[in-house]
Amino acid sequence: MNTFKVPVILSTVNVKNGRNKDTIAPIKNLLPDLPSYDRTTINAWEDQEFNAAVKKTGRHNLIIAALWTEACLTFPALDALREGYAVFPVVDSVGGTSVVAHEAALRRVEQAGAQPTSIPQLACELQRDWQRTETIPGFTKELVDAGIFLHL
Repeated sequence: MNTFKVPVILSTVNVKNGRNKDTIAPIKNLLPDLPSYDRTTINAWEDQEFNAAVKKTGRHNLIIAALWTEACLTFPALDALREGYAVFPVVDSVGGTSVVAHEAALRRVEQAGAQPTSIPQLACELQRDWQRTETIPGFTKELVDAGIFLHL
């Protein structure tokens, strides 16, 4: 995402009060200067700081990744859809407590109007044209680093 200068809003749940651990190092290393909004709400959209940060970007299209599909992704996606945002859940950047829970949550947000996508599909949609040569090295590196395709 850094290659395409997409704004990122990062949040955690109950880290400050010691109930949960911070964002894993591989993600934090990709976003070293990004603030993280620690919240107590299950639904990030209900957290005032998180919600204000999203709205401050001025973007209408929201790409969402999360820890649990059935909570961390579903609830803010449904609220954002109700407010008129276009929501793109990245289906291979989230996991459910089970395969059934993951798939049911994805069906729920899709039926509400979300447009599921995947890491490679999203990367190609952001790249759009091979004439955008300035983003090709980052595009390739990020997909290789994610294990999506092998470097040729």
